[in-house]
Amino acid sequence: MSRFDWPALMRAGVRGLGLRPAEFWALTPAELHLLLGGGDAPLERSGLDALMAAYPDKRGDQDD
Repeated sequence: MSRFDWPALMRAGVRGLGLRPAEFWALTPAELHLLLGGGDAPLERSGLDALMAAYPDKRGDQDD
């Protein structure tokens, strides 16, 4: 079983990212991974356009 290197993770979160200890401990592992540069590539314009088309803020048949 692999173990987390908590001192290194805390240094990265507190010193590297400027998080307060309470903010560090409130993060999920997935959120910390993303903040440290892991995860998928950033959303580009084409991806944003596709999301906006799929989930519009207002439909044509809705009133204000």
